[in-house]
Amino acid sequence: MENARARRFAPTALMLGNLVTGCSVLAPAGMLPELASGLDVSIHAAGLLITFGAVTLCIGSPLTAWLTSRIERRTLLTTALAVLALGNLASAFAPDYTSLLAIRLAMLAVGALYTPQAAGTAALIVPAQRRGSTIAYIFLGWSLAAAVGLPLITFIASRYGWRAAYGEVGALGCLSFLLLLLRLPAGLKGAPVDLKTWREVGANRTILLLLAITMLQMSGQFVVFTFMGPLLNKLTGAGPDAIGMVFALYGVCGLLGVVFATRIVDSSGPYRTSLLFTCLLLAGVTGWAVGAGALAFMTCGVAIWGLGFASTNSMQQVRLVAAAPPLASATVALNTSVLYIGQAVGSAIGGLLFARELLHTLGFVAAAFIAVALILLILTRPRPAASTA
Repeated sequence: MENARARRFAPTALMLGNLVTGCSVLAPAGMLPELASGLDVSIHAAGLLITFGAVTLCIGSPLTAWLTSRIERRTLLTTALAVLALGNLASAFAPDYTSLLAIRLAMLAVGALYTPQAAGTAALIVPAQRRGSTIAYIFLGWSLAAAVGLPLITFIASRYGWRAAYGEVGALGCLSFLLLLLRLPAGLKGAPVDLKTWREVGANRTILLLLAITMLQMSGQFVVFTFMGPLLNKLTGAGPDAIGMVFALYGVCGLLGVVFATRIVDSSGPYRTSLLFTCLLLAGVTGWAVGAGALAFMTCGVAIWGLGFASTNSMQQVRLVAAAPPLASATVALNTSVLYIGQAVGSAIGGLLFARELLHTLGFVAAAFIAVALILLILTRPRPAASTA
């Protein structure tokens, strides 16, 4: 009876782990001015915490999937959460920029394995007919990171400093570690990942297109998202509270988007659900670009964009699992890896444009990336007789 109850709450424990992971990855975006001031570096340099972190994540995700595929899942995932918790607590005491960057890279090198392995673990604890909605639910953690975590980070950093914000994320990580340890069943193991698995992934055209879509979607978003706070300040004069409210709106809309996607994916199919939310993503980022300079228009753009940001990623995970279930451990890890490649590419491009004061250009570059992703998405439309992957 106790084991059945633990298994029932396991998806929630996995989802909260993604909340910690999302906060750990996104935290610098919510406090760039405080980091720049406290560490005596430029906002562009502070933004490189996201860029270099994303590079570490994109390398670490497939590498750790390969090296750890034979490790029992509860041990693996709780270890990753413990490292994220301790890494954030250590960040709160970093004496300078170099130390903070080193701690972040070491923390994310291990933390890279959490999100893909959590999605793969979901497939082991629920029936096949509930797999799509459960994976989408687990990715709700990333929406909560934006809806609740990022505004709180902005609020705390603006009032109590960036060290307090890192301490908050570290404390949350400790709580999530304990919950996962108590609620995730022991003895779960996925299919081992070997070189043959990677060859099969490379030979699958649909999988490669889906991975390209993920990278383009994320690149476009992070051109703007990395510097959203400073952009709002420079273009509209918005202060920390207004910026925190925009982050909160972005996250709440993301939360609503994922909830809606979770409800319709099993009936509408992953392709149509993904198409809908990618269109919302493009509409929102385009609204930001066109309305740049007017806080009301930019905020409306962020709200529409928010509906699509987390939903598109969760649908990509669902489609990859459906496209080749035996390869799920590898494809979900690769999807997470190219997601982080997208973050690195987008934040690097955004940083270059921001440093050159091309503030209006960022939105249009972001929209261009997402428009190409939409075109590729249409190319993956399943044939009538094929699966709805």
